[in-house]
Parts: sequence; structure tokens; C-alpha cells
Amino acid sequence: MQIEGKNQVFQALEAGTTINKIWVDVNYSKRRDEIIFLARKNKVRVEFVPKVALDKKSTTSHHQGYIADAVDFSYTPLEELISSAGEKPFFVLLDGIEDPHNFGAIIRSCECAGVDGIIIPKNRACAVNDTVVRTSTGAIANMKIAMVTNLKEAISALKDAGVWVYAAEIGGDDIYSQKLDRPIAVVIGSEGNGIKKSIIASCDGVLTLPLKGKINSLNASVACGIVVFEILRQRG
Repeated sequence: MQIEGKNQVFQALEAGTTINKIWVDVNYSKRRDEIIFLARKNKVRVEFVPKVALDKKSTTSHHQGYIADAVDFSYTPLEELISSAGEKPFFVLLDGIEDPHNFGAIIRSCECAGVDGIIIPKNRACAVNDTVVRTSTGAIANMKIAMVTNLKEAISALKDAGVWVYAAEIGGDDIYSQKLDRPIAVVIGSEGNGIKKSIIASCDGVLTLPLKGKINSLNASVACGIVVFEILRQRG
């Protein structure tokens, strides 16, 4: 997996991501640089190359002089995700999020809100890729993500662990009227199709954001941000 950008590469190094090699703009070779220092401390090979070589290698056009060749993202087993979350766990499940920019933005919001982990389905959903890593602006280095074959089974496992699971969807209870200061998980669906009915039926309830405009839906990453920060507010 290729990681591009100064902050993204630094966060990956700081989080202990296994990196095979880092390419750095040759113009940075003689200056004091936290990425170069950390890479050498972690015994990661650094190669200085002309900017034109980085431009050619880049897939995002936003490398900022740094590109890292890292091993593929390591997902956390669901059981480990649940057991490591503490007394009052906080999870987000994604149903049908296929846009990597949305996924990356969701990871960033969840990390900032103190979410313990994100659960995604193996099929018909975006996996962690270069775009997700870049859009998360480094947050993915601090976020555990579990990939499961069946979201309904994951919801069942969460319930068995004492976690209340809610769907964030239209037609439910106003989120601001609900008590959410408890072990909790929230399901976020795609803005195109929402959450599958079978998934909603597996949840303990439905949380709805009150909308006053003529458009009756929000971007998935925006909706997720509002929901997780309302939960954070209640958790204190």
C-alpha cells in the first residue's frame, strides 16, 4: 500500500506501521526533518529522489515530497476489537459505504470523537486503500478497523457484549431526545441507499437527525460526524 503526504507518512511511522521504504524529495536531504529522523530511528530505508520522480510515482498528486511503501492495512479481529474497548465501548458500523473519500472522512471524525473501532463488511463496501489513508489525514494510524463477512452477526456479537446498537436513519427517534451515554454502536449507511432494512431490524433503535431544509439526507461522513459528536457530548 502506498502512503503519500507529509502528515500521512509521519503518522504511519509514529503508529508503528510496517514500512518497506520511503522516497523523499532530494531537496530535503540536508535539512532537519522529523520524518527522516523517525524513519532512520525505526530502521526504515529512505531514498532521496528528484521531485519529478515522486510526481511520476504519485497516484494522488499530493505527495508533498514524501511517499512510503507500506504493507497492506492490518484489520483487527472483531473479538479483539470488542474485548479491547473497555467498560463503555463506542463503535461505528458502516453499511454500504463505497466512496473512499467518505470512508476516510468518517475515520477522521471517529478518531477525533474517541470511537474505539469501526466495523465494515467484506463485500459491497470500500476497503482501506491509498485514498482512504490520504483522506483520513493520518487518523487511520490510530483507528482499529474490523472487516466482517456479515454485519448482522457483528451486531449480534456486540449485543452479546452488552453494547446497544442503533441505526442512524430517517424515521426514527430524534437523536437529541435519546440517552446515549452507554456502551453504544451506531450504524451509518450510504447516502444513496441508506441502511438495509434487515440491518435496521437487528438494531435496538433508530436515531434520526432533525432536518429543516428541503433536502432529506446528508452526506454519510457529515451525518456520521454529527452523530458521533452528539454521543461524545453525552459521554462527557
